[in-house]
Amino acid sequence: MEYFIINTDRKVEIKIKRSRFIALLHPVETIKDAKEFISQISKEHKTANHNCWAYIIGDKGETFHSSDAGEPSGTAGKPILNALKQNNLTNIAVVVTRYFGGVKLGIRGLIEAYSEIVEQAIEEEPLKKLVKTKKYEIITNYEFSEQLKYMITKLGGEISDIDYSENVKFFVSIDSSKQIDFESYLNELQKSGKIINWIKKIKLAKFQKFGKF
Repeated sequence: MEYFIINTDRKVEIKIKRSRFIALLHPVETIKDAKEFISQISKEHKTANHNCWAYIIGDKGETFHSSDAGEPSGTAGKPILNALKQNNLTNIAVVVTRYFGGVKLGIRGLIEAYSEIVEQAIEEEPLKKLVKTKKYEIITNYEFSEQLKYMITKLGGEISDIDYSENVKFFVSIDSSKQIDFESYLNELQKSGKIINWIKKIKLAKFQKFGKF
């Protein structure tokens, strides 16, 4: 299964039968990050009637939790969490703040309201696919640098930095599923003298690419 993330905060506000709903989506890496975000937003909206929330953490979305924060059981936290799960989102925390407008929405109305606002926030921008990557440092000469830059991109690599000094050093991340073909290509380039050297970094990294929508 593929999992997706957001790179930046998202905010959506709607009004339903005089109640004001504000959804805030925030990228996180740990449970601590999620709890700190939830606490921060709850303090910022301390006069609100409810600050309902949910979070999902982990490369496979294995850790998650939600809270109705005073709304009737199952009408807020679970709909928020379900909206995230249905979009295969992970490493995300969401707080939906509600300022009650004096008109009760009922159980079904609340579930629909909390689901709708989170879905709207998710659809604000394309999601990013979470990809396991390998990192490389590749050293070449100036004459071959532009061609190498083009080939790295063509092969699906992402160049995070380029160091121009005596030679040209590329710092590259590539989807680990393409590792064998990429390293074979680098070996061919080194044998032919087109690159001076390449080093695979041991630590796995992550980068996000590919729009979902």
